[in-house]
Amino acid sequence: MVIKTLKTIWKKEYVRTVAMAILIIAIVFCLWYGSQTVLNTPYPALAVASGSMCKAQHMHCDGWSHPFESTLHIGDLIIVQGINPEEIKAESYPYGDIIIFHKPKDRVNSLDELIVHRAIESRINLNNGLMYFETKGDGNTSEDPFDHDYRGENYTWDGKISENLVVGKVVMRIPWIGHIALFMHGSSGMFIIVILIVILVVAEVIIPVFSSEKVDVIQNEDEEDAFEPTSLCGAFIKIIKTLAYKKWCSCRKQYIYTSKMLWHLQR
Repeated sequence: MVIKTLKTIWKKEYVRTVAMAILIIAIVFCLWYGSQTVLNTPYPALAVASGSMCKAQHMHCDGWSHPFESTLHIGDLIIVQGINPEEIKAESYPYGDIIIFHKPKDRVNSLDELIVHRAIESRINLNNGLMYFETKGDGNTSEDPFDHDYRGENYTWDGKISENLVVGKVVMRIPWIGHIALFMHGSSGMFIIVILIVILVVAEVIIPVFSSEKVDVIQNEDEEDAFEPTSLCGAFIKIIKTLAYKKWCSCRKQYIYTSKMLWHLQR
């Protein structure tokens, strides 16, 4: 009984649509959290929002006109892998690793920002044993001046960032795809996405429900209308047949009577 009920429910189109949407969301979440585990970082994929890593000369670093020029462009999707700080190769362009790190905070209420720059030098602070990295954007003319973090020496030291701020290193770059994430991150992008989701729900769920109810009502009305004329027609035809039969019987009797009279006259 339960299986039959489930089969009946599953036959409805809007139920299948909702189930498919839930399945897609579940797959996305599984891929995201699964990639976090595999790549050993809470940020396995990021979109580049700045042109500080762009080496193209006299060109816009928007990723559209010259997507394969060095090094990273706005709208690139980068794949990030967690790494042991001791394994980070810190050298000048183009040999040093490109790393992702949290920007040092000047104040308590500073926003948490992620930066993607190249590690060009590394040093160990003998006071706390932590490794520090000097970083620089490939498109910048000078090194990053990270001289202060309100949390102290465990985060910045001598203009360098601590290993505590490092998220991972870039292992792959995919042009253009990051523009989707950047668009969705903006207020207008989120508004458009919400509107599209509402339209999709209305088109795939609400409209089919009302359409099916309307079809059922029309079918019921057609069946009732079809039943009544059929019954009337049947009754009318039955009356016509009865009258015709009686007329035929009357004519037959008259014919027999006339034939007998003619026979007697002839005799």
